[in-house]
Amino acid sequence: MTGRGYRQAIVLAATRLKLQTFEIMSTFPGSPHLIKGGIVLINPDTSAVERIIPLQYNPDTLTRTLQVQSISNDSNNRSQPLRLTGPPVETLKLDVEIDATDQLQIADPVTVKAGIQPQLAALETIIYPKSSQLLSNNSMASMGALEIASMESPLTLFIWNKNRILPVRITDFSITEEAFDVNLNPIRAKVSLGMRVLSIDDLGFDHKGGSLFMSYQQNKERLAGMFASGNLTDLGINVIP
Repeated sequence: MTGRGYRQAIVLAATRLKLQTFEIMSTFPGSPHLIKGGIVLINPDTSAVERIIPLQYNPDTLTRTLQVQSISNDSNNRSQPLRLTGPPVETLKLDVEIDATDQLQIADPVTVKAGIQPQLAALETIIYPKSSQLLSNNSMASMGALEIASMESPLTLFIWNKNRILPVRITDFSITEEAFDVNLNPIRAKVSLGMRVLSIDDLGFDHKGGSLFMSYQQNKERLAGMFASGNLTDLGINVIP
């Protein structure tokens, strides 16, 4: 085994040990339920849930970036620099790990046949239009239709506990397949996701996603209200000059 392969084996063994520890702890009476982050696809018209994709392992990090939307962003209008024009543009980045080790140990038939391709496909097809829609549009075009409506995808929600239910659009998607079975089915992979939170500026107040965004912002305001404000003396001053 090469030095790199040895290090990967050590990391994988440590990861499995950590997961087994979580499983053992979760069997103790009174232990908290370990919730998972995940992605939910819902019908934007009916709000019916179409697919739920729990993350196999919660990512170690979640990077959030907020870009302020204010009048001062417009170089031609600096007369009211404190006025906000809307919610900030929030983007998310995270790495998702998918591993077939546990499923292969119990000889799960789907995993034995296809590896982790079903999990990868469930994530990938979020950013694909449905093949039935493509075929229908092609048929309409061949019959001379002058206007063909753009294909609307399900509303994608990124859920990271009950206070963070976010309507999002996936903006970046990359997959690194790291191990394969004898049939070259991937059995371990890392998926890097970039997402942009869709706010009322994108969806409007009447859209299901818009109401979810407003709930997200109101939860944020409620949590901010729980913060215990400091004192000026903490900052080394007694008054604002």
